Amino acid sequence: MLEISSMKITFHGAAKMVTGSKHLLTLKNGKKILLDCGLFQGRGKDTWKMNKGFNFSAREVDYMILSHAHIDHSGNIPNLVKHGFRGKIYCTPSTLALCELMLRDSAHIQESDAKHINKYRLREGKDPIEPLYTMEDAEVALKQFSEVPYDLPFKIDEDCELLFTDAGHILGSAITNLTITENGKQHKLCYTGDVGRFINKLLKRPQAYPQAKTIICESTYGNRLHGSIKEAQDELQRAVHETCVMKKGKLIIPAFSVGKTQELVYYLDRLETDGLLPRIKVYVDSPLAINATEIIRKFKNNYSDFTKKYMEKDPDPFGFNGLHYVREIEMSKRINDIKEPCIIISASGMAEAGRIRHHIAHAIQDPKNAMLIIGYSSPSSLAGRLLRGDKRVSIFGKEFDVKMHIYRIDFFSAHADQNELLQFLSMQDRQRIENIFLVHGNVEAQREFKDKLYEKGFFNVEIAEYKESYYV
Repeated sequence: MLEISSMKITFHGAAKMVTGSKHLLTLKNGKKILLDCGLFQGRGKDTWKMNKGFNFSAREVDYMILSHAHIDHSGNIPNLVKHGFRGKIYCTPSTLALCELMLRDSAHIQESDAKHINKYRLREGKDPIEPLYTMEDAEVALKQFSEVPYDLPFKIDEDCELLFTDAGHILGSAITNLTITENGKQHKLCYTGDVGRFINKLLKRPQAYPQAKTIICESTYGNRLHGSIKEAQDELQRAVHETCVMKKGKLIIPAFSVGKTQELVYYLDRLETDGLLPRIKVYVDSPLAINATEIIRKFKNNYSDFTKKYMEKDPDPFGFNGLHYVREIEMSKRINDIKEPCIIISASGMAEAGRIRHHIAHAIQDPKNAMLIIGYSSPSSLAGRLLRGDKRVSIFGKEFDVKMHIYRIDFFSAHADQNELLQFLSMQDRQRIENIFLVHGNVEAQREFKDKLYEKGFFNVEIAEYKESYYV
């Protein structure tokens, strides 16, 4: 291998954007370690091209470390394997359990999308396209996964030791802590993945992690503050009451299948237990979310102490009177014909794909209905366009007038806000940090967060540039 003078980090995704996480470490001896391999999402016509190829040789990557199962961090792993990656993929046991579900689901979507597109291409006399990857590619990739539990130092090889600590973001999410030894010297690097909340929620809060010299830190909400639990519960109650009780309409909630859906159901469950939820039906219309919920039920050791205490009076935090989990496509369609008020929770979270778009299309032009957006939405996504107040939107190629009300509650984001990111980084001795690289955030958020870091005494902060390399 070619020797270099110092370790190199190249950012192949989530640089001045919030999707496509891929960070490639090249050690002094030339060994390559990939941190995450996510899909780019919501990048318009460039999305396919950005996902199809890599700006590095997949064959040359020695091994990969996965922070968590969300598709913008894991979703392009089967394509990496398709391009020749043969190394191991290290993650926590619960992340593997979710990836077995999510990567197969993603492969099904890739195959279905290609089949749908090819119908039109063949009519136009064009050559068919291949799916980004297939179910077979996903199955091969899953065989390369290897479990590493939280809080157990694991020697990957003579150069690198891995320690996962709980990131508190979603089930299985981990802070990647690496001790890299070269020429007798140690370099401690921390990659945050996505940092969770420091509040009483379903899962544990972010845990303490070892001192690092170099930190690669997410910055999704680097310029935002979330509301309090009380404010969020009040806002959720208000949206339900105004839409379903006063207007007798439907409340449509786009939610990511893993993490967001379970948190939302958990808070609705708490409202129902306290007698604060009206007697209406709540539909979780997402087979992936239902399967993910079953996995989350099995990993109770990841629950927060607050949740464990709540379960003493309600043993099932994902089940209450009026809650219906919908798997069958025919039942999903029938929900749109129901005239009575109800809540519909469905994927995807940015309303870019899946069953949620059908529910929105049926509800959007009736002013008695409403939509509740509970997390980050890229400006170009359907949820993002509705948030900014667009009065007319396209769904499935058809134009719709926006007449339903749009609510927003940021509390349900699984990402730390600015203060929580500062709280997370303050677990470190800032004098011993030599480099902080900001990833997974829009540039406006990153610039403000960088300024805030300098105010708090964190220096040598870089906003990572897409495809740029940095030496540490």
